[in-house]
Amino acid sequence: MRLLLLEDDYLYRVSLQDYLIAKGYEVDVYENGTDALDAIYSRRYAILLLDIRVPGKDGYEILREIRENGVMTPVIMLTSLVDIENLSLGYELGCSDYLRKPFELKELQYRIEQIIKADMYSSNTSQITIGERFSFDIAHQLLYHDTKEISLTAVETRLVSILLQNQGYYLSLDYLQDEVWEGKEVSYADIRMCINRVRQKCGKSFIETKKMVGYRIAK
Repeated sequence: MRLLLLEDDYLYRVSLQDYLIAKGYEVDVYENGTDALDAIYSRRYAILLLDIRVPGKDGYEILREIRENGVMTPVIMLTSLVDIENLSLGYELGCSDYLRKPFELKELQYRIEQIIKADMYSSNTSQITIGERFSFDIAHQLLYHDTKEISLTAVETRLVSILLQNQGYYLSLDYLQDEVWEGKEVSYADIRMCINRVRQKCGKSFIETKKMVGYRIAK
Protein backbone atom coordinates (compact mmCIF):
# COMPACT_ATOMS: atom_id res chain seq x y z
CA MET A 1 0.00 0.00 0.00
CA ARG A 2 1.52 3.30 -1.10
CA LEU A 3 1.41 6.43 1.03
CA LEU A 4 2.56 9.98 0.30
CA LEU A 5 4.35 11.86 3.08
CA LEU A 6 4.85 15.63 2.87
CA GLU A 7 7.15 16.79 5.66
CA ASP A 8 9.91 19.41 5.45
CA ASP A 9 11.69 18.51 8.71
CA TYR A 10 14.42 16.05 7.65
CA LEU A 11 14.73 14.05 10.86
CA TYR A 12 10.97 13.84 11.31
CA ARG A 13 10.51 12.83 7.67
CA VAL A 14 13.11 10.06 7.84
CA SER A 15 11.73 8.77 11.14
CA LEU A 16 8.19 8.54 9.78
CA GLN A 17 9.31 6.99 6.51
CA ASP A 18 11.45 4.32 8.18
CA TYR A 19 8.67 3.39 10.60
CA LEU A 20 6.00 3.11 7.92
CA ILE A 21 8.24 1.07 5.63
CA ALA A 22 8.92 -1.30 8.53
CA LYS A 23 5.14 -1.71 8.86
CA GLY A 24 4.85 -2.84 5.25
CA TYR A 25 3.90 0.40 3.49
CA GLU A 26 5.53 1.94 0.45
CA VAL A 27 6.20 5.61 1.17
CA ASP A 28 6.97 8.44 -1.25
CA VAL A 29 8.41 11.41 0.65
CA TYR A 30 8.44 15.10 -0.26
CA GLU A 31 9.59 18.25 1.50
CA ASN A 32 8.07 20.69 -0.99
CA GLY A 33 4.31 20.97 -1.40
CA THR A 34 4.46 21.74 -5.12
CA ASP A 35 6.40 18.54 -5.80
CA ALA A 36 4.00 16.57 -3.62
CA LEU A 37 1.01 17.92 -5.54
CA ASP A 38 2.55 16.84 -8.85
CA ALA A 39 3.04 13.34 -7.41
CA ILE A 40 -0.58 13.16 -6.21
CA TYR A 41 -1.78 13.76 -9.76
CA SER A 42 0.64 11.28 -11.29
CA ARG A 43 0.39 8.31 -8.91
CA ARG A 44 -2.28 6.48 -6.94
CA TYR A 45 -1.96 6.71 -3.16
CA ALA A 46 -4.01 5.06 -0.44
CA ILE A 47 -3.52 7.96 2.02
CA LEU A 48 -1.84 11.37 1.92
CA LEU A 49 0.06 12.53 5.02
CA LEU A 50 0.39 16.30 4.69
CA ASP A 51 2.34 18.67 6.88
CA ILE A 52 0.77 22.12 6.78
CA ARG A 53 3.72 24.49 6.94
CA VAL A 54 6.03 23.45 4.10
CA PRO A 55 7.83 25.21 1.21
CA GLY A 56 5.87 25.67 -2.00
CA LYS A 57 2.19 24.94 -1.65
CA ASP A 58 1.22 24.34 1.96
CA GLY A 59 -0.90 21.43 3.16
CA TYR A 60 -4.14 23.41 3.10
CA GLU A 61 -3.54 24.61 -0.46
CA ILE A 62 -2.88 21.07 -1.61
CA LEU A 63 -6.00 19.75 0.12
CA ARG A 64 -8.17 22.50 -1.34
CA GLU A 65 -6.87 21.99 -4.87
CA ILE A 66 -7.14 18.21 -5.00
CA ARG A 67 -10.69 18.24 -3.62
CA GLU A 68 -11.71 20.87 -6.18
CA ASN A 69 -10.30 18.58 -8.87
CA GLY A 70 -12.13 15.50 -7.62
CA VAL A 71 -9.24 13.70 -5.92
CA MET A 72 -10.85 12.07 -2.88
CA THR A 73 -7.83 10.23 -1.48
CA PRO A 74 -8.01 10.29 2.36
CA VAL A 75 -5.79 12.94 3.96
CA ILE A 76 -4.25 13.07 7.42
CA MET A 77 -2.94 16.51 8.33
CA LEU A 78 0.26 16.63 10.39
CA THR A 79 0.57 19.87 12.32
CA SER A 80 1.88 21.66 15.38
CA LEU A 81 -0.99 24.17 15.06
CA VAL A 82 -3.45 23.88 17.91
CA ASP A 83 -6.06 26.62 17.49
CA ILE A 84 -9.56 25.55 16.54
CA GLU A 85 -9.72 27.79 13.47
CA ASN A 86 -6.85 25.95 11.81
CA LEU A 87 -8.29 22.56 12.76
CA SER A 88 -11.71 23.55 11.45
CA LEU A 89 -10.26 24.68 8.13
CA GLY A 90 -8.76 21.27 7.43
CA TYR A 91 -12.03 19.47 8.08
CA GLU A 92 -13.95 22.01 6.00
CA LEU A 93 -11.57 21.38 3.10
CA GLY A 94 -12.08 17.62 3.40
CA CYS A 95 -9.31 16.07 5.47
CA SER A 96 -10.02 12.74 7.19
CA ASP A 97 -8.01 13.27 10.36
CA TYR A 98 -5.46 15.42 12.20
CA LEU A 99 -2.36 14.46 14.12
CA ARG A 100 -0.84 17.11 16.35
CA LYS A 101 2.94 17.07 16.64
CA PRO A 102 4.64 15.58 18.45
CA PHE A 103 2.81 12.25 18.23
CA GLU A 104 3.70 8.62 18.83
CA LEU A 105 4.52 6.65 15.69
CA LYS A 106 2.13 3.93 16.82
CA GLU A 107 -0.69 6.48 16.87
CA LEU A 108 -0.02 7.35 13.23
CA GLN A 109 -0.19 3.65 12.37
CA TYR A 110 -3.55 3.30 14.12
CA ARG A 111 -4.98 6.36 12.35
CA ILE A 112 -3.89 5.01 8.96
CA GLU A 113 -5.38 1.59 9.66
CA GLN A 114 -8.70 3.05 10.80
CA ILE A 115 -9.01 5.07 7.60
CA ILE A 116 -8.22 2.01 5.49
CA LYS A 117 -10.82 -0.07 7.32
CA ALA A 118 -13.43 2.67 7.13
CA ASP A 119 -12.84 3.04 3.42
CA MET A 120 -13.20 -0.68 2.89
CA TYR A 121 -16.38 -1.09 4.93
CA SER A 122 -18.11 2.06 3.69
CA SER A 123 -18.33 0.81 0.12
CA ASN A 124 -21.77 0.25 -1.35
CA THR A 125 -21.22 -3.45 -1.78
CA SER A 126 -21.14 -5.97 1.05
CA GLN A 127 -18.85 -8.31 -0.90
CA ILE A 128 -15.33 -8.06 -2.24
CA THR A 129 -14.60 -9.96 -5.44
CA ILE A 130 -11.34 -11.93 -5.44
CA GLY A 131 -10.26 -13.03 -8.88
CA GLU A 132 -12.91 -14.78 -10.93
CA ARG A 133 -14.36 -17.27 -8.48
CA PHE A 134 -13.85 -16.05 -4.91
CA SER A 135 -15.71 -13.44 -2.88
CA PHE A 136 -15.63 -12.23 0.72
CA ASP A 137 -18.77 -11.20 2.57
CA ILE A 138 -17.67 -8.19 4.64
CA ALA A 139 -20.70 -8.04 6.91
CA HIS A 140 -20.58 -11.69 7.91
CA GLN A 141 -16.83 -12.28 7.45
CA LEU A 142 -17.36 -15.28 5.20
CA LEU A 143 -15.28 -16.45 2.26
CA TYR A 144 -16.92 -18.09 -0.77
CA HIS A 145 -15.70 -20.05 -3.74
CA ASP A 146 -18.46 -19.42 -6.27
CA THR A 147 -21.48 -19.95 -4.00
CA LYS A 148 -19.84 -22.45 -1.63
CA GLU A 149 -18.69 -21.19 1.75
CA ILE A 150 -15.09 -22.03 2.66
CA SER A 151 -14.72 -23.02 6.29
CA LEU A 152 -12.06 -20.86 7.97
CA THR A 153 -10.98 -20.64 11.58
CA ALA A 154 -11.21 -17.28 13.37
CA VAL A 155 -7.53 -16.48 12.82
CA GLU A 156 -7.68 -17.59 9.17
CA THR A 157 -10.69 -15.34 8.65
CA ARG A 158 -8.85 -12.41 10.22
CA LEU A 159 -5.82 -13.09 8.03
CA VAL A 160 -7.97 -13.02 4.89
CA SER A 161 -9.77 -9.88 6.09
CA ILE A 162 -6.50 -8.01 6.77
CA LEU A 163 -5.06 -9.04 3.40
CA LEU A 164 -8.24 -7.85 1.68
CA GLN A 165 -8.16 -4.51 3.47
CA ASN A 166 -4.82 -4.08 1.71
CA GLN A 167 -5.79 -5.95 -1.44
CA GLY A 168 -3.11 -5.89 -4.10
CA TYR A 169 -0.33 -4.84 -1.70
CA TYR A 170 2.28 -7.07 -0.10
CA LEU A 171 2.21 -7.22 3.72
CA SER A 172 5.26 -8.18 5.75
CA LEU A 173 5.28 -10.88 8.40
CA ASP A 174 5.76 -8.19 11.05
CA TYR A 175 2.70 -6.34 9.80
CA LEU A 176 0.61 -9.53 9.80
CA GLN A 177 1.81 -10.33 13.32
CA ASP A 178 0.67 -6.90 14.53
CA GLU A 179 -2.66 -6.94 12.73
CA VAL A 180 -3.83 -10.56 12.67
CA TRP A 181 -2.41 -11.60 16.02
CA GLU A 182 -2.53 -8.05 17.45
CA GLY A 183 1.11 -8.14 18.52
CA LYS A 184 0.84 -11.41 20.45
CA GLU A 185 3.88 -13.67 20.57
CA VAL A 186 3.71 -15.78 17.44
CA SER A 187 6.59 -17.06 15.34
CA TYR A 188 7.08 -16.43 11.65
CA ALA A 189 6.70 -20.18 11.20
CA ASP A 190 3.23 -20.05 12.78
CA ILE A 191 2.22 -17.17 10.50
CA ARG A 192 3.44 -19.07 7.44
CA MET A 193 1.58 -22.16 8.64
CA CYS A 194 -1.65 -20.16 8.87
CA ILE A 195 -1.10 -18.84 5.35
CA ASN A 196 -0.48 -22.37 4.09
CA ARG A 197 -3.71 -23.62 5.68
CA VAL A 198 -5.67 -20.95 3.80
CA ARG A 199 -3.86 -21.94 0.60
CA GLN A 200 -4.78 -25.57 1.16
CA LYS A 201 -8.44 -24.56 1.31
CA CYS A 202 -8.38 -22.01 -1.51
CA GLY A 203 -5.48 -22.95 -3.76
CA LYS A 204 -1.81 -21.97 -3.69
CA SER A 205 -2.32 -18.88 -5.87
CA PHE A 206 -4.98 -17.41 -3.55
CA ILE A 207 -2.27 -15.80 -1.40
CA GLU A 208 0.77 -14.67 -3.37
CA THR A 209 4.33 -14.38 -2.02
CA LYS A 210 7.08 -11.95 -2.92
CA LYS A 211 10.41 -13.00 -1.47
CA MET A 212 11.78 -10.62 1.18
CA VAL A 213 8.65 -8.45 0.86
CA GLY A 214 5.55 -10.29 2.05
CA TYR A 215 2.15 -11.71 1.13
CA ARG A 216 -0.92 -10.44 -0.67
CA ILE A 217 -4.26 -11.36 -2.13
CA ALA A 218 -4.22 -10.11 -5.70
CA LYS A 219 -7.02 -8.02 -7.14
